[in-house]
Amino acid sequence: MPKIRVLIIDDSALIRQMLTKILNSASDIEVVGTASDPYIAREKIKKLNPDVLTLDVEMPRMDGLAFLSNLMRLHPMPVVMISALTEKGADVTLQALELGALDFISKPQIDVAQTLEGYADEIISKIQVAATAHVKPLKQRIRKAVSPLKVPPRYSVDEIIADKSKQPRHPFKTTDKIIAIGASTGGTEAIKILLEDMPPNMPGIVVSQHIPASFSRSFATRMNQISPMTVNEAEDGKAIVPGHVYIAPGSHHLLVERDGARYICRLHQGNPVNRHRPSVDVLFRSVAQNVGTNAVGVILTGMGDDGARGMKEINETGANTIAQDEHSCVVWGMPAEAIKRGGVDFILPLHDITNKLISLCNAHYKER
Repeated sequence: MPKIRVLIIDDSALIRQMLTKILNSASDIEVVGTASDPYIAREKIKKLNPDVLTLDVEMPRMDGLAFLSNLMRLHPMPVVMISALTEKGADVTLQALELGALDFISKPQIDVAQTLEGYADEIISKIQVAATAHVKPLKQRIRKAVSPLKVPPRYSVDEIIADKSKQPRHPFKTTDKIIAIGASTGGTEAIKILLEDMPPNMPGIVVSQHIPASFSRSFATRMNQISPMTVNEAEDGKAIVPGHVYIAPGSHHLLVERDGARYICRLHQGNPVNRHRPSVDVLFRSVAQNVGTNAVGVILTGMGDDGARGMKEINETGANTIAQDEHSCVVWGMPAEAIKRGGVDFILPLHDITNKLISLCNAHYKER
């Protein structure tokens, strides 16, 4: 089977060297070349015909966003961004995802070699996933997620919240509806599409998106700029109210708890669940246990199976659940697993999910 051919574009010789070493350690990946700026990269793309690019954000002669925009217009292909762990770096990376980049790798400001080595498995996995993409201008689509070569210990949602599915449930008929959304690879753009058309009077929305801690606040700020709803990074103990969206910080699990007649956000720094913190399974289980039939669960594009178990638990309370369909997914992983486990009521294209949420919430309030 042919190896995945990668071209590394970065003005830092150390980053180029480290990424080459990491990627060449995988049996199915070959770094075919490197480039220190977009002009050199343009010629090497023509000569080497790589399968995947890694692209730095800030480079001499032409910035990464300008290069990416031209690339997606003239020669669309899978791109994984290399982004600094800074507020500015996070904002530019989110712009890159909007332009068509598939994913990003966080580049530390200090101790680069050791930090990148520590994330070798994640870097390899992202390149493997990107290699299966069918990329169109400003859109990416991946049919199948590829598991990383080596993985850290995998903790279950039981580490954070005990499974109470066998205990009697007490439906809450007097509380507001809550929408819970989970996503991973491709999720930042999917969530944007949902939120920019969401009416301002919708029930409170809680979101678990796999994202580094340094990016989640910038992501929430960006969503607040485009959504009629008020979007914030979730805070511990914050009341969940209609018209507001609460995005899990990249360093914490987000849970929904009841405090009398209201719902509140609860943040938890326990072990990563399904190798993620925040974990979608943690959010969904808390919603199943504390919101019950008043919930709507939504699982969007993402690699792996995080959220599939929790989605079924939400569904088993009698609440409605929605999965993004394969055609509109960047990665057909998390939604596919949720469907496979039988926890999904509706399978919809991304652009139809907002209208379905509006319909389900309107029906809920008419019944009350």
